[in-house]
Amino acid sequence: MPSEVWANETLYPSWGQRFAVVRELARVQSAFQDIMIFESASHGRVMLLDGVVQITEADEFVYQEMIAHVPLLAHGAARRVLIIGAGDGGVLRRVLAHRGLERAVMVEIDGEVIRLAREFMPAIAGDAWDDPRAEIIVGDGIDYVKHAPDAAFDVIIVDSTDPIGVGEVLFTDEFYAHSARILSPRGLIVNQCGVPFMQADELRETSARRARFFPHVGAYVAAVPTYVGGFMTLGFAAKVPGLDAVAPAEIRDRAARAGILGTTRYWTPEIHTGAFSLPPYIAAALA
Repeated sequence: MPSEVWANETLYPSWGQRFAVVRELARVQSAFQDIMIFESASHGRVMLLDGVVQITEADEFVYQEMIAHVPLLAHGAARRVLIIGAGDGGVLRRVLAHRGLERAVMVEIDGEVIRLAREFMPAIAGDAWDDPRAEIIVGDGIDYVKHAPDAAFDVIIVDSTDPIGVGEVLFTDEFYAHSARILSPRGLIVNQCGVPFMQADELRETSARRARFFPHVGAYVAAVPTYVGGFMTLGFAAKVPGLDAVAPAEIRDRAARAGILGTTRYWTPEIHTGAFSLPPYIAAALA
């Protein structure tokens, strides 16, 4: 029997996707956004924020592996990582999988996202919430980076919504200036920059803004099925050159030492390296 209930994504006014809803699990209006979690007929459990797909159990591994493993292995010796957003805990779990990691701070502005993810999507984070290396802060990411000490982190991962509403402050000059300050001398930052087939301005404007504070700016791609419109781009900005051009053999060695080689479903050393080779229509947004 076809589903009689559908959840329609509202990211674009004239194009979208919909999910057949088996049952709604949670619907909460937090202080920041509308949060909906439901059991879908095709993608397991799904979380929407303000009507936009954030994560599905079926394909979360693509995005989470690429936004976490790529920066840590590109750096090669990251010990301290700051995660902003990512309230479902999936990025935290991937970061903590690296043996050499000493400290991971996660700052999520909406505590309801964490609460609902822990209750209804517990497999996403697994036991990451209880790892002694993890510090979970419910608070404002821009406020955190403003007050963090210089060179406190090796890598910053920004897993935010698009630059509207609650996520807007994470795409500002102020945020990137403080991010550069609190990164160590070989530090780097990654952040989601949307689907450039539909959101080219997001990648273009974010890249230009990051270039004011980081001498080496680029992007890499991941094919996430439920982020409709083609490749998702992840912005990459570093204090030193070459971190986006490490050979696959070296990436493989680093992954082996980190203990993640053979544990992934999307990321590989070759995917890692190739992801920085952008189709011209995406590269044009960086020029």
